Amino acid sequence: MKWYHGFEAITEENVSLRERTWYRLGGPARYLCRPISVEQVRELVQRCRQEQLPLKVLGVGANVLVRDEGFEGVVIQLDKQAFGQVHFEPPGVRAGASTDLTDLIRLTVHRNLAGLEFLAGIPGSVGGALRMNAGGKFGEISQSVVSVRLIDEAGRPAEWDRRQLIFSYRHSNLANTIVLEATFELHTADAELLNHRYREIWDYKKATQPFTRNNAGCTFKNPPGLFAGQLIERAGLKGMSIGGATVSPMHANFITADPQTTSADILTLIDHIQHQVHDKFDVRLETEIDVW
Repeated sequence: MKWYHGFEAITEENVSLRERTWYRLGGPARYLCRPISVEQVRELVQRCRQEQLPLKVLGVGANVLVRDEGFEGVVIQLDKQAFGQVHFEPPGVRAGASTDLTDLIRLTVHRNLAGLEFLAGIPGSVGGALRMNAGGKFGEISQSVVSVRLIDEAGRPAEWDRRQLIFSYRHSNLANTIVLEATFELHTADAELLNHRYREIWDYKKATQPFTRNNAGCTFKNPPGLFAGQLIERAGLKGMSIGGATVSPMHANFITADPQTTSADILTLIDHIQHQVHDKFDVRLETEIDVW
């Protein structure tokens, strides 16, 4: 009997992950499960623990690089319809984990509700954004979150409020959980001012980041008091390519991928950048993207 007995309807074997990530790279997942209920998520987590199967959670794949050999474990991708609902509870909003972050921001701005607009231009799902405390120069998602419903690593459902949530730069204590839903605190704002701020941030991102090329967002975290992109540029690496992987000429903290690129190309370029920056500036760059 297979470990996923009873879940055949939501489980596939040897599923390509290439088209499920922004990089469009990498090999297959041994198992891909798309649960449609909280109970299914809970049971899948518990079975993975019992069978000692590696487990990953995939949102929209904006911050993920899958290795060429794929992932020899279980990938859970929450069903969009079941876990992508948005409920406005003025002045706040409750959003499922698989909700596209960009869609959520547009909905809140359209309703003249401020509190998430500073995340404009950051790709990802609500769940993924919370797990890594997504953000940038304009703010982080942790600023607005009130509570999070989740399944913990033991497969137990829970709801954590602000007192239980721990956020830091590109990190949270949600990393080993499966986020199901989050509630955000918003406030009514002047429509013209809010739309202007949203558009200003969005235009800034479009002008400074390679939106039209396959990439996974910022490759490296900014070291304390420094900027990874500036260090990479000062090391003379802007525009450098290995295979089909290129340090973006627009922003040196982005690595773009041409159609013929392999994940190995990306990883080789990452390693080269880390060594060059360390040799020149004695700074170790830590990756921001999640490598599977």
